Amino acid sequence: MSEKVLLLGGAGFIGFHILQKLAESGGYDLTIGDNFFRGKMDDQLASLVKAHDVKVINADFTDPSAFDRLDSDYRQVYMLASVVGVEYTSEMPNELIRINTQLIMNTLEWLKQGACQKVLFTSTSECYAGAVEAFGYRVPTPEEVPLCIEDITHPRFTYAVTKMLGESGFMNYAKVYGFDCTIVRYHNVYGPRMGFKHVIPQVVKRFVDGEDPFRMYGHDQTRSFNYIDDAANGTIAAMETDAANNEIFHIGDMNAEITIEELLRYIGGIAGFSGTYIREGQHSGSVSRRCPDTSKAKALLGYEPETDWKTGVRKTVEWYLEYYRSGKDIYE
Repeated sequence: MSEKVLLLGGAGFIGFHILQKLAESGGYDLTIGDNFFRGKMDDQLASLVKAHDVKVINADFTDPSAFDRLDSDYRQVYMLASVVGVEYTSEMPNELIRINTQLIMNTLEWLKQGACQKVLFTSTSECYAGAVEAFGYRVPTPEEVPLCIEDITHPRFTYAVTKMLGESGFMNYAKVYGFDCTIVRYHNVYGPRMGFKHVIPQVVKRFVDGEDPFRMYGHDQTRSFNYIDDAANGTIAAMETDAANNEIFHIGDMNAEITIEELLRYIGGIAGFSGTYIREGQHSGSVSRRCPDTSKAKALLGYEPETDWKTGVRKTVEWYLEYYRSGKDIYE
């Protein structure tokens, strides 16, 4: 008998890749719940849904009544649904807080009434950015880092605040109501089809639009980028591994920390840019350095990224160059 699995936010960037891997591996009865906030059901998702008989529930899960459309006996629930993207934190911080908080609380209240055996909540490295920036916590950074917001009034941190709520909420509801829980904190996951509110697609668009001189904001900051296939594999391993129950994992690539300048110049080379680069200061609220210690994920999950950053970035940039230059509008 197939395992019943629900992916809330399963039509999103990371959700789609998890869905694809689960569907192609077989043995799962799959349902995705999504309101398609970030766009339409594209051809890739539609083909996957049709080929593997995936049930799709198009609903707004900030409304508690949307959960009435779900079954009550999923063995596993991936809680991926949230509004994410730096632009959203500045454009609509109030809505980001409302939406993400309601998604978290509605899901928790629904879980306590059902028979779910395990839930995986997806969090973010931004939860601990303040501990690194303000207190010099070590980098690469392990899971036991204190969660810290450096400036609680800054809209940049609204996303992180909701994820901190989710980490506490899911772990404590799990203890009280008797289901297992695992949390994964993503570190700069990227890849084709990732949307348009993130660094790499925005940078590609600037090159396509002909920005020259090209301004390198936060040029000396460092990040560790994690290709989508690796992130999806790590997430599934965290769900499927019993030793991961009631644990937190950093999912990223601790061996791929690079400067923003190195990333931008590499993207520019792929895009055929031959103009001038100018170094600029960092954006407000942006941290100087971020890189995860993934030793725990390697030890307990067997997690080890396979895609080096140059290969992954090239695949991603080439996808977005083709997208922007073709005039497609399937997501916008």
